Amino acid sequence: EQAISKLIRSWAWKKFITGSVILLPIAITFCVTWWFIRFVDSFFSPIYALLGINVFGLGFVTSLTFIFLVGVFMSSWLGASVLSLGEWFINKMPFVSYIYSASKQISAAISPDQNSHAFKEVAIIRHPRNGEYAFGFITSTVLLRGNLATEELCCVYVPTNHLYLGDIYLVSSKDVMRPNLSVREGIEIVISGGMSIPQILTTLEEAQAMDGDGLGKYGVPPV
Repeated sequence: EQAISKLIRSWAWKKFITGSVILLPIAITFCVTWWFIRFVDSFFSPIYALLGINVFGLGFVTSLTFIFLVGVFMSSWLGASVLSLGEWFINKMPFVSYIYSASKQISAAISPDQNSHAFKEVAIIRHPRNGEYAFGFITSTVLLRGNLATEELCCVYVPTNHLYLGDIYLVSSKDVMRPNLSVREGIEIVISGGMSIPQILTTLEEAQAMDGDGLGKYGVPPV
């Protein structure tokens, strides 16, 4: 009886953990989505409340419409001119200009406009010691001129707190490994804490060679 009872408890515990693992991401997604809807809805809801209109979600729809119209306007020549003028005023403010500049660069990293990407490529560098690697993004390249030679260095941004905080390293271009990942995939890996990273990583050169041989992205023949 004791063995049967222990077996039943073990079975029930495993099923409970399985249910928790399945429901946890669903619950988190629901809570975050609900918080986002209420947060965005709060921008215009007070205005509708003053007008005597109490329809839940109306402020949320209005906010999304407003954001869309801002995107359309700023994509035009007039909108770009207004934005440039506003940025000129912001850059004159000592403390605010630093916050705006950092926020703008982070936003540019995930912008659908490929020409404005702050993150150029995904990079893997050896850090902090031999045998260990750090995941980062190439933001620019610089030339280091010395007495004997000139060396090309990559400016690699390694996030330490999601994408908002991180360290900057100047690494020789020949020591930077470029995995076959897009910037968007790299951002997803950082935000997920590495949980969304592929089990097999290949460099861009190896991936191109595999494509030439008819292999898939990770070296697996297509089915």
